[in-house]
Amino acid sequence: MSLLPPSASVALPADGPKLHSPSAVRNTPVIVALLQEVAPAQGRALEIASGTGQHVVAMATALPAITWHPTDIVNDRLASIDAYAAEAALPNLRPAQHLDAARDGWAAEHEPYDLIYLGNLLHLIATTDARAVLAGAAAALAPQGTLVIYGPFMRAGILTSEGDRRFNTELRAANPEIGYKDDDWVAEVLDALGLRHRTVRDMPANNMSLIARRHPQ
Repeated sequence: MSLLPPSASVALPADGPKLHSPSAVRNTPVIVALLQEVAPAQGRALEIASGTGQHVVAMATALPAITWHPTDIVNDRLASIDAYAAEAALPNLRPAQHLDAARDGWAAEHEPYDLIYLGNLLHLIATTDARAVLAGAAAALAPQGTLVIYGPFMRAGILTSEGDRRFNTELRAANPEIGYKDDDWVAEVLDALGLRHRTVRDMPANNMSLIARRHPQ
């Protein structure tokens, strides 16, 4: 997966192996509230690109009937996730696993998940990788599973705030292959993957959540 260097996520050293993301502190409450609304009552959940681990600890705390499986591709983030998990000591939070979510076929190596959460990743990877991540997530979903995608997006091809325009310019300056994805493009990809039952939610700081489920047969 063509991720930006770890410094791009503004993950700062905290305590021992733990990393700290100020944005995770800010957006965790609204993300948890959304998941409490749309998540299944129980089951297995996968978080793709868990980052520091701050999000998944909060999710596992708020949704104790769901068993959470955090993942990432960067070793120091895997260590950070496990450090936060050890501190929280939650019985429904599994050890972090290495996952390249843009690699073909990874979903076949996992049992199906009732919930998959993908946050703040698509704008940091190339379009081809983003399509592969979404395809893998769709393949890893249980038949009645729910996919929640969170992050900044273009709306119908337009960057709707000055902050988004500035951030997208910075991303593309660092790597021309990455940057904001269009919400219509994501919808088209999800349609092609059979995830047509969707809800779109506006989130704070001009972010967006897309909640997708497999189309009823």
